Amino acid sequence: MIRPRATLLLVASAALLGGGYTWARTRAAKEDRSRNRITHPGPYPASSRSLQLIAQTPLADLHADSLLWDRDLLARNTRGHLNLPRLLEAHAALQLFSVVTQVPDPLRMRGNGDTTDGIRKLALVERWPPRTWASRFERARYQADKLKAFAARSHGQLRLIRTRAELDALLADRRAGKAVVGGVLSLEGAQALEGKLSNVDRLYDAGFRVIGLAHFFDNQAAGSAHGKTGEGLTPFGRQLIPALEARGMIVDLAHASPRTLDDVATIATRPFIVSHTGVRATCDSPRNLTDAQLRKVAASGGVVGIGYWKVATCGTDARAVARSVKHAIDVIGAEHVALGSDFDGAVAMPFDVTGVPMLLDALRAEGLSEEQLRLVIGENVVRVLRQSWGSNTGGPGIEKSPLPSP
Repeated sequence: MIRPRATLLLVASAALLGGGYTWARTRAAKEDRSRNRITHPGPYPASSRSLQLIAQTPLADLHADSLLWDRDLLARNTRGHLNLPRLLEAHAALQLFSVVTQVPDPLRMRGNGDTTDGIRKLALVERWPPRTWASRFERARYQADKLKAFAARSHGQLRLIRTRAELDALLADRRAGKAVVGGVLSLEGAQALEGKLSNVDRLYDAGFRVIGLAHFFDNQAAGSAHGKTGEGLTPFGRQLIPALEARGMIVDLAHASPRTLDDVATIATRPFIVSHTGVRATCDSPRNLTDAQLRKVAASGGVVGIGYWKVATCGTDARAVARSVKHAIDVIGAEHVALGSDFDGAVAMPFDVTGVPMLLDALRAEGLSEEQLRLVIGENVVRVLRQSWGSNTGGPGIEKSPLPSP
């Protein structure tokens, strides 16, 4: 979830002036710090049982927007909700890094159009390359390149994971005691395809393995829960689903309209996910899923990632997250529930990534067994990735089938 402010326009204008660049970056850092707040800073208390379980289980999170911000993710700093040192401290195994390419400004929970562009302002502030200023596709590639650059400088501690073989190697190295985290690239909103099926292969080659169909407005592929139409898949979107499945790219329905979720459930042949959400039964928000929607995700073999922020949980602590997780388990079973924090999504969080062991204690208090905890904190995500990526030699995308004509 990203909520740009109109004041970024002034900051962006200053960034284009040589003398204002330092001021603009300072202002952007303040925006980052104020948006990505932690309401309860660590250190966080956790039981020895939870610490031991996380050390033995591949901890996976389905959503973080950290690539959007002007930070060195390899450095331990106090801005935002995660960086590599904090991921390693939390014993994280897999982090899906989402890429945001356009958001309305101002942003509303309902009725957004696509005529405004808060990410363009941010791109100017942070001096992204000129190719990104008007192209959502190029913004996606630029942020993917950022993750690759971080991985290249990390001395092997951060790896870009694109295939089942790479995933299995990462998990084997972690079992052998190596301190390493895998990053998976995820796209938040198919508007970055710019209406071209040929861009599916280009994003696949850039490393993307998860594609969210809609973000905060309706696009060429699908209706958004926050858009104007309430529509489902477009004709382009109906072509897009089999194209993604043929490449082992996972469909993400976070932010999708109810009709979009229904349409995908009808035509999908592989598991799909909702990477970061809440549940209506514990927090009645248009952003969250009904029990019927939870069941449709589970029927595909996919997973629902429960988020940590207030709009998702109607609370501001680990107990609120745990209540949402427990309800989802009660409806669809622990095999289809995961964690989807929305870290660094311009929302306040009750804790940063190092607080996840504390969340395990809250989940235990809700009655989760050790087996259920292992599934929720990582094993379900690993299963869906391995299933979607096919054989251990690489997955469906290694031998690409022809795309349907636009």
